[in-house]
Amino acid sequence: MASVITKQNLHRRHFLRGAGVALGLPLLDAMVPAFARAEINPVPRRFFGICNNLGLLPDLFFPAADSAGKGYKPSTYLEHLAEHRDAFTVLSGVSHPDVDAGHPADNCFLTAAPHPSSGGFRNTISLDQYAAERLGNQTRFPSLTLGVNVQQGQRSLSWTRGGVLIPSEEKAAAVFKRMFITGTPDEIQAQMRRLALGQSIMDTVADQTRSLERKVGAADKARLDQYLTGVRDLEGRLASASEWEQRPKPVVKDAAPVDPTDPRAYMEKVRLMYDMARLAFETDSTRFVALLLDSVNSPAITVDDQPTDDGYHNLSHHGKKPEKLSQLERIDRGHMKLLAQLFTDLKTRNEGAETLLDRTMILYGSNMGNANTHTTNNLPVLFAGGGFRHGQHLSFDRQWNYPLPNLFVSVLHRLGLEDDRFASGTSTMRGLELTS
Repeated sequence: MASVITKQNLHRRHFLRGAGVALGLPLLDAMVPAFARAEINPVPRRFFGICNNLGLLPDLFFPAADSAGKGYKPSTYLEHLAEHRDAFTVLSGVSHPDVDAGHPADNCFLTAAPHPSSGGFRNTISLDQYAAERLGNQTRFPSLTLGVNVQQGQRSLSWTRGGVLIPSEEKAAAVFKRMFITGTPDEIQAQMRRLALGQSIMDTVADQTRSLERKVGAADKARLDQYLTGVRDLEGRLASASEWEQRPKPVVKDAAPVDPTDPRAYMEKVRLMYDMARLAFETDSTRFVALLLDSVNSPAITVDDQPTDDGYHNLSHHGKKPEKLSQLERIDRGHMKLLAQLFTDLKTRNEGAETLLDRTMILYGSNMGNANTHTTNNLPVLFAGGGFRHGQHLSFDRQWNYPLPNLFVSVLHRLGLEDDRFASGTSTMRGLELTS
């Protein structure tokens, strides 16, 4: 929908100033044109991808295969989300084609790159980064990559176009500081100098590469052209970062979070990261967030003030032992309760005539359908918000799975990116319709 550009409008980052106080304003109708560009919806859409790499007990998560559509009967776990039933779709019988290998598949949750444990495997660009490449310049941070108990250097949901891992930020306090705490004038100037130096380096590299291009053959010219495209993209991001460094950061009422020091405080860390994502969206600091819940790398954890008897990973290999299954169920229910609270928090924030949940697509799932046996089919997946017709169970063939990357194509279309495919996705998801 084309936006109407008025002669006068307030910038989204407009502040009221006086007596040394800077008060950030909420999103006002008069600010809408400041967002506007041709063919971009003035009220933005967002994406939040969440992967719990040990999944959920499938028998307690999935509705019955014959309980599909709008009238499905909620499973044990979905009862925790009952008040939000109309805000999400539960998927069964979906997976990433050829993404195998159990634990390494978490790196492919948002890329769908096949065979992650094969020799010479190189990952591909993740969904959040693909969107950030095209739309990330509209916000202070093109994207946020977050994690809980992440095995740094080995695990992440975010990957660049060149297949390079983007490290996860694990401290909520650091995320809060980046988004809302303004540095001293000297710190800001130092950052500006670093950005200017990076810009100068890119200019020099580009000039040298163009000179070289005249001396090489056609194949090398093609490679250099690809390289220069990357250089120009980086130049654009440097210029955008330089511009944002000169703008005031948003002011929020929320207190800065206090990070737990104990990895057993896993659930509290998850809650804090959900809060950071919500604040990022609420202030339009970014529109793309990826969060890896590295349950594999988590020890015995505390749920509802009660510790588990064993590490999260060991519990997932339950061998159908009742004592392990009961603890896993308690953990899984904890995840569902936190997800319900996230939905509630996003629903209570209005953005124009809609809620923040209406504007935010949330993908919650896992790279494993059954952590006990390391299978990567029949993935447990919820898809919420974002302006889709929810309140349904999309039940696909649990033997011959439907490609989950088709959902990624739907996400891109909802963001206004009319890509025909993403990874192994070749169409939008069947049965998932827009509200308007």
